[in-house]
Amino acid sequence: MGKVDNTFSKIVEAENVARLFFDGMILMFGGFGGVGTPSKLVDLILETGVKDLTLIGNDAGFPTIGIGKVVCAGRVKRLVASHIGSNPVAGQLMTDKKLEVEFSPQGTLAERMRAGGVGLGGILVDVGITSQIVTQNKQIVSSGGKEYILEPALTADLSIVYAKKADPYGNLVFDKSARNTNPLVAMAGAKTIVEVEEFVPLGHLDPEEIITPGVYVDYMIQSEGVNWSWVWEKTYGT
Repeated sequence: MGKVDNTFSKIVEAENVARLFFDGMILMFGGFGGVGTPSKLVDLILETGVKDLTLIGNDAGFPTIGIGKVVCAGRVKRLVASHIGSNPVAGQLMTDKKLEVEFSPQGTLAERMRAGGVGLGGILVDVGITSQIVTQNKQIVSSGGKEYILEPALTADLSIVYAKKADPYGNLVFDKSARNTNPLVAMAGAKTIVEVEEFVPLGHLDPEEIITPGVYVDYMIQSEGVNWSWVWEKTYGT
């Protein structure tokens, strides 16, 4: 197959996105306990050697699965997540004050991601409104006669996502529960890289099965082998 026309296709080699990772960046990742986390991109983070990261995602993965490998390598200074219980190393790092952790209830975390993706400044929630621990250092807003906690929206310098299937433009299909937070994460990054299991030519995805439109996607890499010649021929006709 010939070279993919990058003025049209967002499919690149992994080494072409390594430059997007940098020390001190805010990185948002999809996945739930490793399921739906882009493992090849996680390995690329480790290979680049970047450090002092702020991670935003559902959890801390497991020590050897998902984003947990980055946490265990000591590359993370701050983590925003709904829990870290599946990764005891993360818990120890937090106890040793080597990792700052901001806990956010799962539903609230998802909505904060969505808010960041659609350009909102934050969301109003009443979860924990009666707890001084939860409301400490947070703004309380009154609306409709009720009080709410103002939770800021979440955005990132870079989002990494895993998808089951995509076309060259970046329209994405997810695999069952591996969908989890990936669509929200894809929206909330200034740049978004997607690790894709299977690429198909344009027009081969049913519009009804597309969850994330390609407008949110900047780059895509192949997760495993793909018949590039077939994709090229079906897309470009040459």
